[in-house]
Amino acid sequence: MSTINIDDGIDVPPLHSTPIGSVSDVAQLINTSDSKNSYARWIVFLALGGVFLDAYDLTTLSYGIDDVVKDFSLTPTLTGFVASSIMLGTIVGNLLGGWLTDKYGRYSVFMADMLFFVVSAIAAGLAPNVWVLIGARFLMGVGVGIDLPVAMAYLAEFSKFTGKANKASRVAAWCPMWYAASSVCFLIIFGLYFLLPKEHIDWLWRASLLFGAVPALLIIAVRSKFMNESPLWAANQGDLSGAARILRDSYGIQAHEDKEAIAKQVKQTPPKVSFRVLFQKPYRERTIVAGVMNVCVSFEYTAIAFFLPSILAQFLGAGVFETISASLGLNALFAFTGGLLGMRLAWKFPSRHVAIAGFALQFIALVALALIGHPTALIGIVFAILMLGLWLFAEGFGPGAQIMIYPSLSYPTHIRATGVGFSRSLSGIGSALALFILPILQATFGTNMFWIVSLSALLPIAFLLVVRFEPTRRDIDDHTENGEQHV
Repeated sequence: MSTINIDDGIDVPPLHSTPIGSVSDVAQLINTSDSKNSYARWIVFLALGGVFLDAYDLTTLSYGIDDVVKDFSLTPTLTGFVASSIMLGTIVGNLLGGWLTDKYGRYSVFMADMLFFVVSAIAAGLAPNVWVLIGARFLMGVGVGIDLPVAMAYLAEFSKFTGKANKASRVAAWCPMWYAASSVCFLIIFGLYFLLPKEHIDWLWRASLLFGAVPALLIIAVRSKFMNESPLWAANQGDLSGAARILRDSYGIQAHEDKEAIAKQVKQTPPKVSFRVLFQKPYRERTIVAGVMNVCVSFEYTAIAFFLPSILAQFLGAGVFETISASLGLNALFAFTGGLLGMRLAWKFPSRHVAIAGFALQFIALVALALIGHPTALIGIVFAILMLGLWLFAEGFGPGAQIMIYPSLSYPTHIRATGVGFSRSLSGIGSALALFILPILQATFGTNMFWIVSLSALLPIAFLLVVRFEPTRRDIDDHTENGEQHV
């Protein structure tokens, strides 16, 4: 804490310093700050860098699984273990990471998480056998799972509540960052394909996995200069002097601990971090809605992502390279632009309304795909591809962004990461369920399976209409504004 020391030894706060005596005081200072200090923006950028790593690691092996099968002579069962190990790791990581982030702080968990990425990427890239690869990919999944709750906490807690670049907008940025990272992943693999000697082209999957350690090492290298603990989390732990220091360092806000106000308060222990709190009033309904959204979004996203290459191959009659290129083109043209629109909508319109609009457009697109079946005429093929584009565009600005905004802004600081982690663990379960059920549905119903998948777009709308809580209406950390206290 910045103070002036006078002769009698008493610490006096500097002029124009604001006293803080609660979490609400810290939230108000952040929301009303007009400082252009770049450190807070760097923290947001580094948090999004973690999201980039998540998407990169989840995408990488999807392009190299055939080479892994050849290298290790894998059976279908072992191939399934390799492919699913990272997803199982994310489920564990989401639950563990959310709890650890709220219990021990954002900074400690974020930096430990970067080490997960480095170690797992190197171990996976140099794996001497399939079991080491499975273990490394599981560990990588744990890292991905841990990172998303802590990244969302950083994005929410180092942003203002209103205006451009507000909490909702910055949390929504995770979506276009995800699509951008997936595209960059392909470009890196494409570059490595030309850089590697032809006689060692079978090293491509290893090189792409090893490259995942590079951005994590860069983040670790700059952590001491830019990364900081969340001032809201520090205040929640009763460390108001630490919160004041972070406000000064990251925002240029002069603040000091209000000792007189604190002396009048009853001494409180830091709020308990527990999954049970998520199912107590007033958070129960929010947890249910966030959970339904995450399960349904992951189920229908897996349906589109899983079948997109085969759908395009059927429509276009294209080979593997053309199909992958078309898939990436659709993602860049529709999903990425939708994500950018989602960032803009997030600071202008309520989260519920945007989510409902996105789900409604996805429902229309899925029903259209079910009706059109396997088109043979050119106009039918073009229409089907446009419907795929519509689904991806709606995913980018609607559900894709809102599945993070809703839980990130529905819970106060002391359970924010826990809530995000719990929702994301359900998302992993939804994806695993989809991978198990969808091949059966496709074999039984063909393209009529889209009728069933469309229910995943319809169900969240019903929950959002019944539970009318709006996370972007008020800052949940500012208790003077909304009256909510710790449970």
